Amino acid sequence: MADEVADRGATLADVAQRAGVSPSTVSRTLRGLSTVSPATRARVEQAARELSFAISRSASSLVTGRTGRVAVLVPNLDSWFLGAALAGMAPALTAVGLEMLVYSVTTAEQRAQFFDRLPARRNADALLVVSFALSPEERARLDGLGMPLVFVSQHERGRAGVYVDDVEAAQRGTRYLLNLGHRRIAYLEPADASGFTWSSRDRLEGYRTALAEAGVDRDDDLVRQVAHWEGPSLEAAVGRLLSLAEPPTAIFAETDDIAFRLLTILRGVNVPVPQRMSILGFDGHAMAAPWDLSTMAQPARRLGEVAAELAHGVIHDPETYRERHVVLPVELVPRGSTGPMPAPTPRRRPADGADVPEGGADAPKA
Repeated sequence: MADEVADRGATLADVAQRAGVSPSTVSRTLRGLSTVSPATRARVEQAARELSFAISRSASSLVTGRTGRVAVLVPNLDSWFLGAALAGMAPALTAVGLEMLVYSVTTAEQRAQFFDRLPARRNADALLVVSFALSPEERARLDGLGMPLVFVSQHERGRAGVYVDDVEAAQRGTRYLLNLGHRRIAYLEPADASGFTWSSRDRLEGYRTALAEAGVDRDDDLVRQVAHWEGPSLEAAVGRLLSLAEPPTAIFAETDDIAFRLLTILRGVNVPVPQRMSILGFDGHAMAAPWDLSTMAQPARRLGEVAAELAHGVIHDPETYRERHVVLPVELVPRGSTGPMPAPTPRRRPADGADVPEGGADAPKA
């Protein structure tokens, strides 16, 4: 009999028959639940060893109604921030016995299909929404899932979440540039024609609030939307900023990814950083130090780790964790890409009374 079972593969029922217990008792025993007596546990474990049996997730879910998986919804897998958050999330979920199932929804068509079909409802015990700005209709669809939600890098009332205070962090970053003497501070934010927006949209509010507090008039010509990773829009934005009658002396990039490309463009057109233009990023990218980039560093991996803790909590103790919020700190890391506002170009007055830059009438204007 034992050889026949080994040949066809042992089942939960086979272990139950050999141990003289019910299949549900076998499931509870092999999942380590405390409701099984020591004597029964010993019989079941011995039977499982003899039959080379390991309980599957599908068998476990028949008893608990849980899959042992957590679904993660992200707008893409390209950005360093999202990769770092997932890198923190995966081992933290594994440590509490949960698997991670990632849904990368990168196009408008994929987005419509995801919210129409909601595959996470069948495949996971909780859904983590990471840096994904939801429409009211999409939020309503998720609320109707009947499964716990955790929001990561964004704040949603009535739901568990872990995030940073984007408004306050952007205020501090802008104040830093103001304290260096800059008054013409440009802001570059990512744009996406597909309709996706970033949860960091509050950073623009923080930038504008800090300028208003300092008595600096709002100038919308200094705010530009650019493609996040590639394309000519960043070059065009830099060209427009440099061609203003009063060009900026500092640029606050909403992400470090944008700031890296910005440094390359300025270097290519011989605009010295920070002597002519200061650059401040946001994220704390792993390459910020080698690039000598000043940045508002957020703890991306820690966001993922806390998200995993919240996911485990809302699954096993929903009353305690359902609306728990964790706000993590953002730290200013000043480096060589920022410096004091450059001094005005000295000017001399020629005999005819017209102002000319030092170096003669043919000298380039600052």
